[in-house]
Amino acid sequence: MEWRRRARAGAAPLIFLALTGYFVLNALEGPHGLLQYVKDRATLAAADKTYARVSAERRHWEIRVAALRTDHLDADALDERARAMLNLVNPADIVVFYGPGKKLF
Repeated sequence: MEWRRRARAGAAPLIFLALTGYFVLNALEGPHGLLQYVKDRATLAAADKTYARVSAERRHWEIRVAALRTDHLDADALDERARAMLNLVNPADIVVFYGPGKKLF
């Protein structure tokens, strides 16, 4: 009889303790918990860096393409592209050779 009375008296605190533990565990490790929040912030920071790099590269190419449009044709850019595509140089030009795998732009 004594152990039944003690079991009934301790049942409610154990249930509430288990329930509290469940919510604390989900607050830390659940799909919207603190650990997931830290992972999401790290992923967002990496995505921001990638976006900044890609945006700078896109601006670079937009400037180069704008120089080749018919309404604003840059003679130097056109000459550069023609020489690169035809693999020709002017005898008065100075040619600087780069090693294999190195990009000029």
